[in-house]
Amino acid sequence: MYGIVVGLIFVLVGLLNAYPAIGMLGAKQLRGLYGIPMTDANLLTLMQHRAVMLGLIGVFLIVAAFRRDLQPAGFVLGFASMLSFVVFARLQDEPSRYISKVAVADIAGSALLLVALVFYCLDR
Repeated sequence: MYGIVVGLIFVLVGLLNAYPAIGMLGAKQLRGLYGIPMTDANLLTLMQHRAVMLGLIGVFLIVAAFRRDLQPAGFVLGFASMLSFVVFARLQDEPSRYISKVAVADIAGSALLLVALVFYCLDR
């Protein structure tokens, strides 16, 4: 039973991490995600690369839902990705509402991943 819950949570957190991958499609999608106009080509490149990286993290977490041997790495990767964003967002004096929304989503994703970690440990 615990394994099913862990897998379901990995899929949910994977989808949460993969969602920003739509930003790789261009400036319009990135502005919708983060509320920042992508007028600088270098910033656009960095943000599109970020979108690809988040997509890869999301795919890895979804694969880990079905591969217990990948789940320890999934926990590390998921927590590192989401909690580092939360820390960086909190270090800002006044993050935008878009950044704050992403931080809240990452806190929720981290909380879910923590529940999965507890269930994972109970299922050993």
